[in-house]
Amino acid sequence: MPSFGVLWERAAGGGGLPCEPAGAETARVTADDGDGSRADDWAARRGDAAAEHAARLDRQRSAEADQARALLAEFVREATRRGVSSVPLRARAMNGRSLYRTGLTGWYLRRNGSLGVDEQGEFYVLSAPTNVRSRLRGTTVPPSDPPLIVGVGGRDGESMPLRDLLRLRLDSAETWDR
Repeated sequence: MPSFGVLWERAAGGGGLPCEPAGAETARVTADDGDGSRADDWAARRGDAAAEHAARLDRQRSAEADQARALLAEFVREATRRGVSSVPLRARAMNGRSLYRTGLTGWYLRRNGSLGVDEQGEFYVLSAPTNVRSRLRGTTVPPSDPPLIVGVGGRDGESMPLRDLLRLRLDSAETWDR
């Protein structure tokens, strides 16, 4: 291998930064024997790796959702035991101005009414598209998989472990009616 001074001189001579030639590993992955079979093998391996990664993420999300559901079930039992009254849950329109009936009864988890849990322990993001029909008849909000960390990806200070959020809600003991 040439010394650093020789490499620096080559680089300074306008040939760009020196680099090592491609190794045997790279040659095996990128070499093509004419029919494209090696490139197809590489693409198949990458596809398998991506599918395995996606499956692993799904298993992780499912496990986290199961843990969060257990926390929500405990919250519902404890709120009922403490006598924290449930209220009709309303969904806020996406424009932020209107509230729509949902037919759900439970507890708001945030004072702004954006998250709720019903009496069966289902988790809801209480948001709905803005439309006149929902204003007259109400809207249907599907349950969501509960996260272990609420508000991930939001503004600073908005994320919080679900366990802490539920504890704060129970300790409040007041009705957060909207």
